[in-house]
Parts: sequence; C-alpha cells; structure tokens
Amino acid sequence: MKLFFRLLPWLILIVAGYLFISKKFSINTSVESKHQLLVEKIEAIGKLELVRYQISDVLEHKNKTDFLPEASVLLIVKAEAVGCIDLTKITREDIDIDADTAVVNLPQPEICYVKIDHKNSRVYDTKMAFFREADLVDEAYKAAERQVTAEVKKSSILTQTKDNATTVLKPIIEGLGYKNVRFIFD
Repeated sequence: MKLFFRLLPWLILIVAGYLFISKKFSINTSVESKHQLLVEKIEAIGKLELVRYQISDVLEHKNKTDFLPEASVLLIVKAEAVGCIDLTKITREDIDIDADTAVVNLPQPEICYVKIDHKNSRVYDTKMAFFREADLVDEAYKAAERQVTAEVKKSSILTQTKDNATTVLKPIIEGLGYKNVRFIFD
C-alpha cells in the first residue's frame, strides 16, 4: 500500500504531463483536394421520366472457398428504378390531327435506369470477411443491382409508365384546344 501512495503522485504527474503536451502540441491535419474537371460530352436528352420505384432489398451474400472459412455480408440495399418515354423518337408523322381530335403515337415505355442508392444503403453485418471485406461488399452490391434490375423488369413499371404518360400528356394536348386526345404506343 505504501508503494502505491509513493507511485500515485508520479503517475498523476505523468498523466497530467501527457495531457498537457498532447493538447499544447496537438497535430492539426487538413485535407486538400485539387480537381481539374473536364466536360467530355454534352448530350441532349428527351426522356420524360414518368414513374419511379423506390426499392429495398435485404441481401445475404456468401463467398465460399476451399481453403478459407465461408465469408458473408448482410446488406440493406436501397435502390430506385425509373420508367420513361423517349420523346426524341417522336416525329411529325407520329401526330395525327383532325379537327378537334389529336392522335399521338408514342414510343414504347422503357426503364431509364436502375441504380443503387449507396448513401442510404447499409452494410449490416459481415462474418469471417477479414482482408476480403471490401471485395465481398462490392460483389454483394453488384449482385443486388442485378437482382433489383431483374425484379423491376418483371414488375408493372412499363404499364404504369404508359398510364402516367396519358395522365401527364393528355391535359397538355387538351390545353392546345383538342377535345379528343388518344395515345397509341408503338
């Protein structure tokens, strides 16, 4: 006990000295980034986005090898898919006007894009990944994107895109003075 009380003032002095020195001579770090942006291509886009799906996926991705334990990652993936119509494909011949009737041939709806929202997606858990964690997570995100794309293609997104095209475009054409408006999707 005597030894403890003899060493206690020295221990307090060492800790106080460390704290004083670390605060007084702390190392300030700063981050500096320099960018040289170059616009490589400017492209006119005439795609009218008409429906957006927001999708959540819970994915367990496993990587099995012969000599290492099975590694797995559990992701909560947020994604979005957008259905659109490419208005640049419409020509003058696609619009038929007769008195107060307008018939417009619209291109078939398409899936504009399917993308993973990395900002809102999360890695929930990893097991036995160790040094291969980054590759495993990357593989899992790619698998999630493929699966979400496949599910979106099977969904009713194209039908909803057609319905929304009629809902959005009909009042615009009626505003031009046509009482009967009809859309045909080629």
